Amino acid sequence: MKLIVANWKSNPKTLAQAKKLFNAVKETNAVICPPFPYLSLFKYKFLCAQDYLSPKKLKDLGIKYVIIGHSERRALGETEEVIEKKLRAALKAGLIPILCVGEKKGENAKRVVTKQLKKNLKNTIIAYEPVWAIGTGNFCSANKANKVREFIKEKLDNKILYGGSVNSKIAKDYLKIGFDGLLIGGASLDVEEFRKIAKNA
Repeated sequence: MKLIVANWKSNPKTLAQAKKLFNAVKETNAVICPPFPYLSLFKYKFLCAQDYLSPKKLKDLGIKYVIIGHSERRALGETEEVIEKKLRAALKAGLIPILCVGEKKGENAKRVVTKQLKKNLKNTIIAYEPVWAIGTGNFCSANKANKVREFIKEKLDNKILYGGSVNSKIAKDYLKIGFDGLLIGGASLDVEEFRKIAKNA
């Protein structure tokens, strides 16, 4: 079974819209990452936080997963040292971290990913998200992404997801080539599009 993660970021704009979206996609059994203010309002076994202040409080809320090291957090100045501390605290609290790694445009993917991977990643899911592909529509081809997946697999036996402008037309390419799932951004806000992606899994 492939793992599909819906990262809503700051969407939808209202709680009513969020509830409507949640009720429409929860049947997919995907991991759902709503905006932080809505986390405690949904009862669902596959909830994910997009970041955290207190991992223990997330665990108390019944949250199972937490995204750590997303490129948007790194862009705000979150360092590798901070990310590693967050990762350790999340694991200690019993959460399953989804650690985001990936290069900016023009950077060497393997070199960047090597710096971003941590020493002890037991019970951690890795999400390869080339920063230049996130929200741009310029997705990384499955073959190119697979080279990074294989590089990570040489070092770790963790589950590896792909993320970055994934849509229903290309989702199956990543799953067939060996990725264990997908981290979906914009397409997770489109009910029909997201259902098609989840169906591929």
